[in-house]
Amino acid sequence: MKRFTKKLLTLSSAIALAGAVSAVQADTLKIGLAGPATGPVAQYGDMQKIGVMAAIKDINAAGGINGMKLEGVVYDDACDPKQAVAVANKIVNDGVQHVVGHLCSSSTEPASDIYEEEGVLMITAASTSPSITEKGYQLVFRTIGLDSLQGTLAASYIIDKAQPQRIAIIHDKQQYGEGLATTVRSVLEGEGLQPVMFEGVTAGDKDFSALIAKLKKENVDFVYYGGYHPELGLILRQSREKGFGAQFMGPEGIVNSDLAKIAGEAAEGVLATAPKSFDQNPVNQARVEAIKANGEDPTGPFVFTAYAAVELMKNAIEKTGGTDPEAMADHIRANPLDTAIGKVSYDKKGDLTESTFQVYSLHKDGSKSPVK
Repeated sequence: MKRFTKKLLTLSSAIALAGAVSAVQADTLKIGLAGPATGPVAQYGDMQKIGVMAAIKDINAAGGINGMKLEGVVYDDACDPKQAVAVANKIVNDGVQHVVGHLCSSSTEPASDIYEEEGVLMITAASTSPSITEKGYQLVFRTIGLDSLQGTLAASYIIDKAQPQRIAIIHDKQQYGEGLATTVRSVLEGEGLQPVMFEGVTAGDKDFSALIAKLKKENVDFVYYGGYHPELGLILRQSREKGFGAQFMGPEGIVNSDLAKIAGEAAEGVLATAPKSFDQNPVNQARVEAIKANGEDPTGPFVFTAYAAVELMKNAIEKTGGTDPEAMADHIRANPLDTAIGKVSYDKKGDLTESTFQVYSLHKDGSKSPVK
């Protein structure tokens, strides 16, 4: 059922429920914050929450939007697709019409189906799978680049800078990780570099002895890993223990201080593609200091992409004079905006017109530095 049809059919029930509590009241606008508050990648959810709540705090301190104050409401999907669907339905039932999230691509995609159908504006600050926006939805945006861009950047670095002799590509069999791995493989093969391995591991596994033995047997000197930090951290630690010293590289899903906690010394020098370090931009200095003063870390890759998502919503509400998700989406798509991550502009699918990624070297203390 399309949105406009659904609205006609539900008009009478909406009138009957007019006395019920709404997500949009005279003085408050609720913004749903959907992502992992629990589970193995909850740290990324924390980054998203830090950015959203910092933006809300700044906006409210400046008087709100058209007399309304913002309120962030956290919904935990644990980066699980089934739970994400339940969360999306709850958001709709709660009357929330504006969402920052979800975070994992495998959760964002099924949730976006519900939001588009039900007229909810969704801006993801972290999901990079191209398939999310290939459906032509009008209410779906992101403040982060695509896997196709991130994977191409990684492959270009591998070809031009790393120049390995024998490369293996490993992924976690999930939409995000396998999608990135596939992109990297395609670009490498197009440039004449044929990976000697392309294999998946199971998310949640703890023992990677068999994988490492195979990597050693194949004389691999470079490993690209598509997935998140918990598995890669163990692979790195166990590789070091078993004397396997290849160079490793991964996406922004491994850029987390917990990688170093898991991998220890083996985390030093791991390469990663991630959004630019927006916390280093002087424009964000006051925001960075405010986040630090709140006892939080402003350096995570999704902090300022989440902050920018709220900025986009604020501007759209101000310029359209209301909170209608469709009017806001039309405005966002048609009007570039200077944000915490720079000038943001969109193509017709809701994707950024410019990539936000660069290559970093990770360190054993959990920090990262850009690679020239």
